[in-house]
Amino acid sequence: MRSAPADQSTRERIRDAAVLRFARDGFGASIRSIATDAGVSAALVIHHFGSKDELHAECDERVLAEIRGAKNETIDELASGQGILHRFAAADEYAPMLGYVLRSLQDGGPVGRTFIEQMIEDAVGYTKHGIEAGLIKPSLDETARARYLVLSALGSLMLEMTLNPSEDPSDISGIVRGFLATSYLPMIELYTQGVFTTRRMLDEYLLYVPDPPQDAAAEPPSE
Repeated sequence: MRSAPADQSTRERIRDAAVLRFARDGFGASIRSIATDAGVSAALVIHHFGSKDELHAECDERVLAEIRGAKNETIDELASGQGILHRFAAADEYAPMLGYVLRSLQDGGPVGRTFIEQMIEDAVGYTKHGIEAGLIKPSLDETARARYLVLSALGSLMLEMTLNPSEDPSDISGIVRGFLATSYLPMIELYTQGVFTTRRMLDEYLLYVPDPPQDAAAEPPSE
């Protein structure tokens, strides 16, 4: 997560400590451990949030807001011609957020499912932002594309963690660095160049889709 401001309130300090603790240890982490990380008493955590479930919910909001902000900033930078290599260098800064997302995915259940669905909804929003900025091509089904991209990205990271487990599962930054070292090039290549040299496969598939989605974008004539 981004560096905390010097004037951060006690409530915000507890929340950010909880995000880090949940990312490292999962949502079974105790209130006491979070309180220790934040430098407060367990009673003060309960005073501010009422319960661990409420703290969990506020952490969800914080992480989702951070992801939305980072995605929209990246789109604006690319659309204005700025470089984004500094974001690659700051991978450690975003590692706790990614770790938190993975814990939500592993946790499953209604809370985890709601969190991932909100990620997908947010992805539709910042993808629309990218289309309006002239950076992203429109899709025949924006929601379906956003869902696929979010689930593909999370699934790839989950598989990487499963097939090549870290010696220290709590080292979220190390896990993220290892994943990005092997994934950045093919990921950027796919996003910028694609795979096929023709859209013939898409044209053939569309022959079997009787009713295009309501949000279907205008497509150029096939080659």
